[in-house]
Amino acid sequence: CILTAIKNAGYKAGRKEDGGDVSIAMDCAASEFYKDGLYDYSKFEPNGAKRNSNEQAAYLAELISKYPIDSIEDGMDEGDWDGWVALNALIGDKCQIVGDDLFVTNVEYLAKGIELKAANSILIKVNQIGTLTETLNAIEMAHR
Repeated sequence: CILTAIKNAGYKAGRKEDGGDVSIAMDCAASEFYKDGLYDYSKFEPNGAKRNSNEQAAYLAELISKYPIDSIEDGMDEGDWDGWVALNALIGDKCQIVGDDLFVTNVEYLAKGIELKAANSILIKVNQIGTLTETLNAIEMAHR
């Protein structure tokens, strides 16, 4: 378990504000296991759960209540805007909700995400959008 590894390395698992040394960031890459409106965990284990958007958001909320998770990247499918909104509403005040595949450093997607309150963070990648100008525009918009 990752908590054991943190302890064995001589650190205390936990958020800094809780006196911990090491917190966890997750990249769920949820678009990789989203199919027909469900998050299909059977891709990872034979009897894995199949969750709808609200169940996926609740599952991630359960994880951050059990583990010192500070950041969740791509917790929902890139096209599941309602799921993103639900996730951010549920745990956005407790955890960084990072849109990578959701925003792809694109100001149009970012503007929509800001309007809907779909996430509270963006991962900026110069190689996602095509030009440095477009990347800088996304950074500027994210700072507003």
